[in-house]
Amino acid sequence: VAVMNPNVLERHAELVGQELREGGLVALPVRRRAGRGADAPVALHGDLRVLPAPHRQRRRGAHAADLDVHRQTQPDQPAGRGMALHPSAVKAYALEHDIPVFQPAKLRPPEVVARLRDWQPDLLVIAAYGKLLPTSLLDLPPHGCINVHASLLPKYRGAAPIQWAIANGERQTGVTIMQVNEYMDAGDILLQKTCSITETETGGSLHDTLSVLGAETLDRALGLLKHGRLVARPQDESQVTYATAIKKEDGRIDWAQDALSIERRIRAFHPWPSAYTSLRGRLLKISVARVMQSAVSGVTPGTVVPSAPGQLLIATGRGTLALEEVQLAGKKRLAIAEFLKGQPQTPGTLLGT
Repeated sequence: VAVMNPNVLERHAELVGQELREGGLVALPVRRRAGRGADAPVALHGDLRVLPAPHRQRRRGAHAADLDVHRQTQPDQPAGRGMALHPSAVKAYALEHDIPVFQPAKLRPPEVVARLRDWQPDLLVIAAYGKLLPTSLLDLPPHGCINVHASLLPKYRGAAPIQWAIANGERQTGVTIMQVNEYMDAGDILLQKTCSITETETGGSLHDTLSVLGAETLDRALGLLKHGRLVARPQDESQVTYATAIKKEDGRIDWAQDALSIERRIRAFHPWPSAYTSLRGRLLKISVARVMQSAVSGVTPGTVVPSAPGQLLIATGRGTLALEEVQLAGKKRLAIAEFLKGQPQTPGTLLGT
């Protein structure tokens, strides 16, 4: 999410569209307020990988003005085969647009806090930062700090609300704009917007949907704040659930689960970490699958069962799963019919061993 004050969000909406994979902080001036300088900024800090989207074509706002912009982002990170240092997308965008860049390794050192204090921010905005901000930063701006979170809090507090909402079979999710306090995702709710989760939704597609919704909702929230109409309400602690960080191991398929649960996890963990199993000792990623109405009994979960030509059916703990798109280690992702032309499977073959 590109986080700006209401007058400039749309002008800088191209920030939303970037696949930002590093933390970043943006400071943008807002209108003069009594007792504050003309260059008082709204600031953004966050690892934006949860909420980027194809937002570059969003309509530009009518109230845009030239701005004195500062950006803070994480230090350059090693990447690629040679592990050479590469700038984050935040830094790359800043350099392209002649925006000064500040890259502290940590937020707690006094000199970092002093640098932010010099900006005199009215508000801090974070998005999917993944760490608790120090009190020295939370107390810095008059309006404190607000967070863009990709769930309908108090459900799915934590690092991976998008994936776990799909994996758990939720039919609805959304975004929450919340006041940040010293606890993880536990602050007062300021604004929420909902969206449906379709039966074909993946972690990637929902990620993109919520990025747009998050940008729009944040824009609305900042407008309400500007006019003194943003009302906070506490979270219902009795309804809290958690969304733990996704690990590579979470993608390993447990064929003893029921077919529907496995299919949901395949969608939830696409594109990362991807759902996977093993086939004759080789890694097999499964990108698309379908729950079949037919059931088999007396068959070990993970076993290939008889099917029509061009199909690959796998027995699960309850029900049968049809694999529709797969990728064998070292090969391209293929529709199952194409895959079977080069890798025919015999009924009785056991996956996951």
